[in-house]
Order: sequence, then structure tokens, then C-alpha cells
Amino acid sequence: MNYRDLLSIVPGVEGPKKRLNFNDKLKWTAIIVIVYFVMGNITVWGVSPVGLERFEFLQTIVASEFGSLITLGIVPIVNASIILQLLTGSDILQWDTNTPEGKKLFMGTQKLLAVVFCLVQATAFVSFGAIPAQAGMTGFVIAQVAAGGILIVLMDEVISKWGFGSGVSLFIASGVSMEIVQRLFNPLTAEGTLPTAAEGAVGYIPQIFQTLAAGNLVETAAAIIPIVFTILIFFLVVYLNAMKVEIPLAFGQVKGFGQRYPLNLLYTSVIPIIFTHAMLANLNIMGQMLAERGMPLLGTFGEEGIPESGLLYWIYSPQAATPRDGLLTEIVVTRVTGAPLPEVTVAWIPYAITVCTLTIIFSVFWAKTSGQDSKTVAEKIHNMGMSVPGYRRDKRIIERILDRYIPYLAVLSGLFIGLLSVFSDFFGAVGGGIGILLATMIIYRLYEELAQQHMEDMHPALRQFMGE
Repeated sequence: MNYRDLLSIVPGVEGPKKRLNFNDKLKWTAIIVIVYFVMGNITVWGVSPVGLERFEFLQTIVASEFGSLITLGIVPIVNASIILQLLTGSDILQWDTNTPEGKKLFMGTQKLLAVVFCLVQATAFVSFGAIPAQAGMTGFVIAQVAAGGILIVLMDEVISKWGFGSGVSLFIASGVSMEIVQRLFNPLTAEGTLPTAAEGAVGYIPQIFQTLAAGNLVETAAAIIPIVFTILIFFLVVYLNAMKVEIPLAFGQVKGFGQRYPLNLLYTSVIPIIFTHAMLANLNIMGQMLAERGMPLLGTFGEEGIPESGLLYWIYSPQAATPRDGLLTEIVVTRVTGAPLPEVTVAWIPYAITVCTLTIIFSVFWAKTSGQDSKTVAEKIHNMGMSVPGYRRDKRIIERILDRYIPYLAVLSGLFIGLLSVFSDFFGAVGGGIGILLATMIIYRLYEELAQQHMEDMHPALRQFMGE
């Protein structure tokens, strides 16, 4: 059996035989989202709930619910993508992903790696105690966690072929949206009880009314600041998404007719920040599992799973270790009350440098391996029968012109995404900095896809809402 035969036996989803309209894609997207939320509410049989709260801060990033069937979330898919990005980006695997055969080989290998990661990570999580199993239930818990991860891999493929966007993006946006709604409007306490004078509600809106009634203006301001900056960050992300460089093009056989090829400022979209935080999440989980085995190679951890020393202390998001949502809110409250700032404040600088460096690296690799590099885009434009006005029709000329923009846009895209993530955390955006950033960009990209591909299929009222 050769390698291609091995890929053929990996479970997969058959693509549609004809073009799907808006209603068909909406139906499949809604079905997968519902299944995802149902799986998130099914607790794995045999799991001990003790210790799972240590990983709550990771759940939004990796679209998971620890202890449920979606414990692994998108981690296996992202890990498989990271490895293939590094191997193809460094030319260790010389696959031409622009050809149907090369693309099929790349996607098949990514799916195979994702399935392997489901098995390996489920075993590691349970064996090392990240997902504590009850006595005698270890093997059964591993099987359930791995099966849930494989289902998510297949659900991602269903979305990619039958729905809107990708499953990875959809799962993250769904989880973040739910988190934002809860953080804004949840009238209950963290324990699920009605709020009292000693313990306030989880939601910011109920907190505002509660603190105003008590005459505590400092706490009122602490609840208002995250909402204000969430709105500002939302509009900033939309504004940056709309910024683009446009390359003028002309049809060689039709004189006087042309169009512009847009290159967005955020050229590689959300992929670099997903890869970055997935890698940091993996390091954190690995560090905790090693520390529990008496090998604190990556750092030591507190009761809530927050690094207290070592490498992870400096590259771990200080947002989770800040008593309030966002360092800005903490600074405002401590200046008014005279309390000292938390020691974790200094960790923001190395954390910001780490995130920005990783997003730039992943952005450059993603542009090269996903068909967004200058050579691939030039071939696409050339095959469309178009050229740059004032130059002869040659894809090498188009490539040289694109080289003036695309490599720099890939770097700037990674840098801006990293900075947006860090500043969103700093300002305490609702749903977490990375959460609101990902949700906004994913929803905006989904809006662009709908506007470009399915406007004619929509109901007239929805088409009017979309701006047509």
C-alpha cells in the first residue's frame, strides 16, 4: 500500500456535485453549529470534574469545552496545519498546492495528521491528568475524547465543502459569540445564583445597574470600560479590514475594460493569530502536565493553572492573571483605591513581543502555502487573461509588481493582528481580546463571502440588510 492509498482510507466527506445556493449552505452550516453546541453539552462519561476549571481560559481560543465531547476542539486541526505549513514553507515537502493533485495530497495529509493528533492528544490529556479520569475509566475516556475530536475534523470538512467559510473559524466565532452574550447579559453569579451585595452578577450590564444602585461609581466604571473598548476595537477591526491596495488590471482581448485586484491590509486574515494562540495553548497544557509529574521544565503553576514562574510566565497572556478584565481597568481601579498593581503587569511586554513575532512568522508561511504568494496570484491573474496596463502580458511581470506589495502585506498583516490581539486583552474586550478579534474578523470575512458569492440567492429582505 502506497501513501496515496493510505490517504484514501481516511474517513472523509464527499463534496457537492453541483453549486450550492445560499439556502443549502445555510442549512448545512446551521446543522453543524447545532451539533457542535450539543456535543459541547455532552459530558464525557468517566471524567472527574476536579481540575477542569484550570483550562477554562483556553476554551475560547481552541473552541472547546473541557470535559465534553469537544474537549480537543480545533487543536488537532490547527496542529496538523502548523506542521504542514512549516514543512512546506521550508520546502522540506515540495508539494505544488496550486495543482489539483498537490492540493489533494496536502489536504489529505492534513486530515490524516489531524486524526492522528486526536488519538495522540486524547491519550496525552487523559494519561497526564489534564482530563482526569475516574478509576478504571482511562481507556474509555480516551476513546470518547478522541472520537469527539475526529467528529470535529469531519464537521470542519462538511463546513468547508457544504457550508460557509471553514469549520475552524465557525466554531471559534460561535463560541466567542456565546461568551460575549453571557459576559454582557448574564444576570447570575459565577456559581449560578442570584447576585447579592457581596457577590455581583457575571454580566457587565447587570453589574452596571447593581453598582449604580449601590452608589459604587468605581465598580460602575470598571464594568463600563470593557464595553466601550469592545465597541471601539470592533470598529477598528472593521476599518482595518476595509483598507486595501488595489492593482489595476486590464483584459488583453477587450480594450477599455478592466478591473482592480484588491490586496487587503490584513492579508492573511485570522489564521496567524489562531495558529499563535493554539501553539501557546499547547505549550501551556504541556507545561501543566509536566509540572504535575514533577518536571516543571516550562514553569510552575498556581491552583487555577496560571504560570507563576519559568518560560510560560513570560509568554502567557497576563489577561487571565489580572484580577479584572483588562489591565487598563485594573490601573484605573488601583489608582482610585490606592491598591498596588498586580506583579504580572511587567509580563505584558514579553508577551506582546512573543505574540507579534509568532503572528508574523505564521502570516508569512500561510501566504506562501495557501496560494496567496506573488507567484500563485500572478498565475491566477494571468490565467484569467488579464495583465497590468502599460506592460506586456507576462505573468513574470505581474509577479514582480505583486512582489512590491504581497511580502510586505504578509508581514504587516501578522504584525497588526498580533498588536490587535494584545491591545484587545490590555483593554479588557468582552469575550477576551483574542475572542473579540477573531469573532469580528471571521464575521466580516463571512459577510464578504456572502456578498460576493450568494447575494442573488438571498431573500430580498436579507439582501437589503446586506447592503445590496
